Amino acid sequence: MSKLNLIIKREFVAKVRNKSFIVMTFLSPLLFVGIAVFVGYLSTMKADQKTIAIHDESGLFIKEFKSDDEYKYVDFSLVDTKILKDSIVNESYEGLLVIPKVTNNDSLQKKIQYISNNSPNASFVEKIENKIAKVITAQNFKSANLDTIAYKNAEAKVEIGLAKASGEEALKGINEVKIVIGGAFGYLIMMFIVIYGNMVMRSVIEEKVSRIIEVIISSVKPFQLMMGKIIGTSLAGVLQFLIWAIIAFVLYFGATMIFGVPMNNKVPNLTAEQVAMANTFNLETLQLYLNEIPLVLMGVCFVFYFIGGYFLYSSFYASIGAAVDNETDSQQFLLPIIMPLILGVYIGFFTVINDPHGTVATVFSMIPLTSPIVMMMRIPFGVPLWQIGVSLALLFATFLLVVWFAAKIYRVGILMYGKKPTWKELYKWSKY
Repeated sequence: MSKLNLIIKREFVAKVRNKSFIVMTFLSPLLFVGIAVFVGYLSTMKADQKTIAIHDESGLFIKEFKSDDEYKYVDFSLVDTKILKDSIVNESYEGLLVIPKVTNNDSLQKKIQYISNNSPNASFVEKIENKIAKVITAQNFKSANLDTIAYKNAEAKVEIGLAKASGEEALKGINEVKIVIGGAFGYLIMMFIVIYGNMVMRSVIEEKVSRIIEVIISSVKPFQLMMGKIIGTSLAGVLQFLIWAIIAFVLYFGATMIFGVPMNNKVPNLTAEQVAMANTFNLETLQLYLNEIPLVLMGVCFVFYFIGGYFLYSSFYASIGAAVDNETDSQQFLLPIIMPLILGVYIGFFTVINDPHGTVATVFSMIPLTSPIVMMMRIPFGVPLWQIGVSLALLFATFLLVVWFAAKIYRVGILMYGKKPTWKELYKWSKY
């Protein structure tokens, strides 16, 4: 055990003292903040205003097209369409909407054209169709001697109240909030596995290529070396995440202190009482949503699934690193490892949100290769504790089995040089 501790300490210190580790630990939060600010800035930028020429022979629709920041509508109903089409070809205008004069509204619906050099945005086309349909519908009502005001007054607007069987009020959109929070936890686990699993693999390859591994193997068992690398790297990763969490908390607290209170005070249209009521409403609403999500259980389960999932996949990464001489040769073995992670994310986002307690979601939350991601997405919806217990038991049992299997490949492949391994070779090594 003392040798294992030495290896863990060596791997941890080597990772923490690495310049790239130090730089990325403090630079990554700034990069995330910078990207978020940049994306927010881009979202506020307005696109160039596009000019749309309208040739409305009937004169009934032109009033419906009012210019805005995105589109400018110009009436060219008196200009010949051939001239307008040439202007479109010369890119004088973004597009040309041609509305012919037809006495029958049924035939008019099929003869309206939008002419442009490039295919228009689907939402823009739908917007135009709605404007035209509104006018034609009003004409149809008038032709049928129907009272449009009475029709609008007769339209029903139903708002369904949500409630639980226990009598408590249910919250709208809570399922979306749950899948976002669960997805964030699951995606965090997946990213940690991929990033630090690759770090374990590269560490093994570097020591193997430099022949340092031959000296280390003479003093410790291959199994101890593999476990030391996995645990040491995981501890470095945990330290990095703790630093990120502290930085995020400090930035959030600082931003709240600097921008939170002054912003409320600078709103001229709100009194102090109105601001206090708005803040109380926000806090009460937030508290209602948080009460629906088992955050404590999610935090505890995140730690266990994070440890189990990382150890499980890192065993695969370590065995692959021992089997190859460079990262290029490892690509053929990485795809089968990454596929279950991608499948877990897919199952989580497209199945759990629709049926969190269905057969598909339940089964994949039990399978060890996908359970760290899928189960974390299911927990916000309420999962029986026995299912979590069974899932964790299967996860750690599979980890022990994979470690035993990977150690066989590791102890043979760590001293193999100059030969590209195949799946058949790995199978033979596992039988030694």
